[in-house]
Amino acid sequence: MYSFMGGGLFCAWVGTVLLVVATATDHWMQYRLSGTFAHQGLWRYCLGSKCYLQTESIAYWNATRAFMILSALCASSGIIMGILAFAQQPTFTRLSPPSPRLSRPFSAGIMFFASTLFVLLALDIYTGVTVSFLGRRFGDWRFSWSYILGWVALLMTFFAGIFYMCAYRMHECRRLSTPR
Repeated sequence: MYSFMGGGLFCAWVGTVLLVVATATDHWMQYRLSGTFAHQGLWRYCLGSKCYLQTESIAYWNATRAFMILSALCASSGIIMGILAFAQQPTFTRLSPPSPRLSRPFSAGIMFFASTLFVLLALDIYTGVTVSFLGRRFGDWRFSWSYILGWVALLMTFFAGIFYMCAYRMHECRRLSTPR
């Protein structure tokens, strides 16, 4: 059980760092504009060596930003749950006394799957608009390293969720097999 939680915690840390870096950096797309290399991120675009804030409120940028931020928040919450699960405190109770007990590895897994869903939505929206609209506008363009980090973060948060669900399953199997 601890090896699964350790693997989940490692994937979670890496995935969360990659989510934050991908969200904050300006290299989601590179293109040529009037013979000059340019690149853009979710917050700024750069022409040559000069960068400008994206002041336009375009729906797909706002949706991508929001989903990336939600993904990073879910992954951070999952890390907290994962650390608590790793610290030998496997369950917590809700405020009302008769409610069922939730397992921390299970809760961490759910948070990582939610993070995976949010980053998938963000990357899907960005990819769809970029390929259908911006790809036609700029002839010589490509996705860049910040965008690729987002996809790697998606994989890492997904595997963190898998690891924590496996840890939960092992814990439940052990709990049910031990006599009371």
